[in-house]
Amino acid sequence: MTVEIGLLLLIIVIALVLFALERLPVDVIALGVMIALILTRLVTPDEAFSGFGSSTVLLIFGLLVQTEALSRTGVVDYAGRLIFRYTGSSPNRVLIIVMVSSAVLGAFMSNTASTAFFVPLVIGIARRAHLSPAKLLMPLAFSSILSSSVTLVSTSSNILISGLMTNYNLAPMGMFELAPVGIPIVIVGVAYMYFIGKRIIPDRFEPAEIEGGLSSRLYISEIVISPESPFIGKTLGESSLGRDLDLRVMRIVRDKKRYLVPHADQVLQEMDELLVEGGRDEILKVKTMNGADIKADVKLGDPDIQLDDLGMIEGLILPGSPLIGRTLNGIRFRDRYGLQVLAINRHGRALRRKLSLVRLELGDALLIQGEPERIAQLERDDIIRILETNDPHIPNPGRARTAIAIFLLSLVLAVLNVVPLAVAMVIGTILVFLTRCITPEEAYRNIEWKALILIGSMLALGVAMDKTGTATYIAAMIVSLVGGLSPLLLLTAFFIVTVILTQPMSNQAAAVVIIPVALQTALQLHFDPRPFAMMIAVAASCSYMTPLEPSCLLVYAPGRYKFADFLKVGTLLTGLIFVVAICIVPLVWPLTP
Repeated sequence: MTVEIGLLLLIIVIALVLFALERLPVDVIALGVMIALILTRLVTPDEAFSGFGSSTVLLIFGLLVQTEALSRTGVVDYAGRLIFRYTGSSPNRVLIIVMVSSAVLGAFMSNTASTAFFVPLVIGIARRAHLSPAKLLMPLAFSSILSSSVTLVSTSSNILISGLMTNYNLAPMGMFELAPVGIPIVIVGVAYMYFIGKRIIPDRFEPAEIEGGLSSRLYISEIVISPESPFIGKTLGESSLGRDLDLRVMRIVRDKKRYLVPHADQVLQEMDELLVEGGRDEILKVKTMNGADIKADVKLGDPDIQLDDLGMIEGLILPGSPLIGRTLNGIRFRDRYGLQVLAINRHGRALRRKLSLVRLELGDALLIQGEPERIAQLERDDIIRILETNDPHIPNPGRARTAIAIFLLSLVLAVLNVVPLAVAMVIGTILVFLTRCITPEEAYRNIEWKALILIGSMLALGVAMDKTGTATYIAAMIVSLVGGLSPLLLLTAFFIVTVILTQPMSNQAAAVVIIPVALQTALQLHFDPRPFAMMIAVAASCSYMTPLEPSCLLVYAPGRYKFADFLKVGTLLTGLIFVVAICIVPLVWPLTP
């Protein structure tokens, strides 16, 4: 062992201890590791910083932008509602559908892309079903990774290994050659997460957050059926207003004075006003519908004001507020303050009168839209207390097909090897900007920069392991210990060392280091090298024990996980995958020619 190898191993041990203790943010620890590598001269500054311009960072960046574009155009929300119709609020049904869907998708595309697509969708489903996102996001990431051993194109490390095999006069890996071991791994892995994994995943969400926080409190609002609306003449059931928007229709007001009890056979008429109950985001989606409008929007006073220029807040009525005991009509709220009240929440109690006729009470929450300066003045005058300033996230369904087409185009370019996956995702990012599916400002505001900093910094560790010869040293040491023993023990040794190296290094880097050592060892001992290549392909995808795998990074922050959570849940899963692989690989690919 050289001094450089010993120093690097010490840095890795210290980093793992800090990650486990979580006294510091993970991105800060990763930056510290990168600086330590530079100060000890294990890597040059250029080598250390090269990770931030790597294909992995650009891949995650492109995926985050494109999935945010899918979310902004309403695609993710629509897919979530579609899935929720079949799963309902059953936690077990939601979990199995999420895992199977991500595993199937992950078998034919990058597991990172599969996870990125499902993350916002799963968060939305969790909110609708009142489930903790933590119980769904880690199974989502793990199930996407599980299918990496089903097809050749499931992960780029399979393609890389296939190319390396040809250097040893081996036939390249077939498209479905790994399926005999990959499919059982998916079945065992999904079953483990369903029966065991979900029980040991920590949940750090407060009950109030799961049931609905400030941004998901239930409001009462008014929807107007506009002239020439496609809903005119249809029954309430046929219109699917409540089902498609996740809104509950409380009352129908006709001719401004007739209050009708809503039922599925009630025929809608022009200018009917529907009192509806739902979350803030669900109410705001009415703005994107053809044939219905929020009543307050219909009555916007200044035609020169554009909706894009308006702010939106949730405000609480304070003691002493002049609004207490008054109605919006009586106090002439819109004329006096130049603002619109879109919806009202009253401690969870249902309001069944027109909003303009409801007498406001202390503690009522109002969803208010208007010019930011007028809203700020409302708080300065102690009329309301701003609870939350909202980015309304109003979907733009007119761009939905464009966003889907761009996302699919990116995947097709990558699957057909026209360009690398990272390049395809950057091309897609440029296209969603140019087609206005999302603006750069919206995208940059919602990107999880912590994930990019973490992986950009930790890639320096992989460079150091390769440059100092640490990876080769570990592989050679294990081979020297078990090389003369049973071939099954040799397969086991290569599986273990590949899994170990895959945690701090990328899957591809670990494969590049291990494959030559494994295939050369097999040839020297007169074993067929093909089963060794297949075993390493399976092991290179076992990135469950740390959140450094891109798919795991995508769920790390939204699920409020800690570094040790992946070690706790992922270690047993890795053990199960090994058992499956060591039983099947020698049967499908015999060790002796």
